[in-house]
Amino acid sequence: MSIILWVGFFLLVFFLLGLDLGVLNKNEHEISAKEALGWTALWIGIALLFNILVYFIYEQNWFDIAANSPDIKTGKDAVIKFFTGYIIEKSLSIDNIFVIAMLFAYFKVPLKYQHRVLFWGILGALIFRGLLIVLGTALVHQFAWIMYVFGALLIFSAIKMLFGSDSEFDADTNWSIKLIRKLYPVSSEMEGHNFFIWIDGRKAVTPLFVALIVIETTDIFFAIDSIPAIFAVTTDSFVVFTSNVFAILGLRSLYFVLAAFIEKFKYLKYSLVVLLGYIGVKMLIVDFVHIPILLSLGIILVILTAGVILSLLLSKNQSK
Repeated sequence: MSIILWVGFFLLVFFLLGLDLGVLNKNEHEISAKEALGWTALWIGIALLFNILVYFIYEQNWFDIAANSPDIKTGKDAVIKFFTGYIIEKSLSIDNIFVIAMLFAYFKVPLKYQHRVLFWGILGALIFRGLLIVLGTALVHQFAWIMYVFGALLIFSAIKMLFGSDSEFDADTNWSIKLIRKLYPVSSEMEGHNFFIWIDGRKAVTPLFVALIVIETTDIFFAIDSIPAIFAVTTDSFVVFTSNVFAILGLRSLYFVLAAFIEKFKYLKYSLVVLLGYIGVKMLIVDFVHIPILLSLGIILVILTAGVILSLLLSKNQSK
């Protein structure tokens, strides 16, 4: 695959990130649910526009991309698999949002600084997920049986999510915070939006930086669940990576949308359990049962829609 294609995509991502932080959110402020909803719609729109470009890239075989793809030969295939991967990664990031909300509450991060923390957290997430995708793609292409391992991992993750407890965060037992404390003094108070300050001539980190690192390391564990899931859709590295990136780019705005209604969606994790279980089983039976990609997309959308409706109904009944 031509390096020009990858360079062009990274330039697009850096442009969007720079536009987000440097222009549209230059002045720190509390992001309302209405504003976040508008941003969410914008990011979804950009992803869909990019998917149109994906169609032409594969349909016209730019840079011989379709000829060298392991499982995508037409623009239609590319569009469906990009959209399916995008939906999977977007939905699995919802559980991450609940954890982020808990961490922000624990560290008492003011609303106007949360966007800054999420921006740098997502930038780091893109790097880590990129590395995991490169590693995962290499493993899948080298060892066909690794798909069974990924399927079993997803089923295990589903079981863990189903029976896992929503316990309070404990900073004293968190390994990343222990490591930070060994390297730097940690200030007890926020210092504006600063990650680093000087205390008695020594560089120290603020609670804002600690929150950033905890969110960053937490996302790595979520990525271990979500990255294998998309390999059930395609092993094409470009579609896997780009669908992941666009799902993550919209995570900040989606957080501020769901944070305002987080109690109404607290049962949504059960649909994510079913989603992980379905994808895991699909990977385990891939050599015996072929599920068409359009049917698979329909099943995924039904699972998520049912989860949203059930969550809203249960929350409404509970409030009554």
